[in-house]
Amino acid sequence: MDLSHLGTPVGPMVRVHGGFANRMYRLDTDQGSFAVKELNLLDRRWTYRADDVFRFERAAFAAGIPMPEPIAVGDRTLVHRWVEGEKIPEAPVSPAYAFEIGEILARLHALDVSWTHVPIEDPTPRDWPGLAARATATGQPWAGELTSQVDTLLAIARFVDICERPGPVVLTHKDIQPWNLLAREGRPVVLDWELSGMLDLSGELGSTALSLAKGPGFDDIRPAIFRSVLDGYVAGGGVLPPPGRSWFAYVISGWLGHTRWNILRCLAGVEARTGPDLALSHESVRNGLRGLPELFCRLPQLEALLNWQ
Repeated sequence: MDLSHLGTPVGPMVRVHGGFANRMYRLDTDQGSFAVKELNLLDRRWTYRADDVFRFERAAFAAGIPMPEPIAVGDRTLVHRWVEGEKIPEAPVSPAYAFEIGEILARLHALDVSWTHVPIEDPTPRDWPGLAARATATGQPWAGELTSQVDTLLAIARFVDICERPGPVVLTHKDIQPWNLLAREGRPVVLDWELSGMLDLSGELGSTALSLAKGPGFDDIRPAIFRSVLDGYVAGGGVLPPPGRSWFAYVISGWLGHTRWNILRCLAGVEARTGPDLALSHESVRNGLRGLPELFCRLPQLEALLNWQ
């Protein structure tokens, strides 16, 4: 993308490390500071509809959703106005912050934005035994962990495929997690909209509320914070779907797919030109192989959160 319309640079464009899917740079010019995102199009798990996502972002920004201003979109690049703020740690947020996230989701779901692409859900991959064999043959440092968890990963894949989603399906962000949020004067700013699209409402609410109510593991889940997200959603005019395991099918499915994707990047054994660094992919694999089985085993505990008062 030609970035000349952003002004005259006052220094070199600087890589901002840590992205799980794409690569981010900061560009400072005489017209301000910009976040320039280089999209990973080499091995995405789905087709990225940049123009549709950008149109959704523009509508959300115009409606007052707290987020970076979307500036431009290209075949491989997204540009937003740079936003300063505090990073959100992977720890339970405050009740007020969680409540406001719920309100933001309700406002987002009420937007009248057309989205003609209906997601087609393919069966969840079941190639875990073959991946474990390849990992062992290539000496991957987590090969033993993968081999020991094959049966559990197959059970998780079956759960994802058979879990019924009650609807409704909404156009939404789909990835409101601590690493996609900032705090500015204590209030939320929502980043990284590339996954935006249609999603069962229960999956969006369950994923969001769980991510804001816990720490890095699952030993410190705060029911009051989880409930604050849902209370904010209702206060913002949203209607909660019926309780059930569907609230957690999306977060489990997403983590399973993310882990498999990073396994494939590690098996390739080379540093890809886009997307996460190879070291980060290895870290993501380890986190998935340790965290997914625990998350799956805790489904009854997670369902209890939906009835907490």
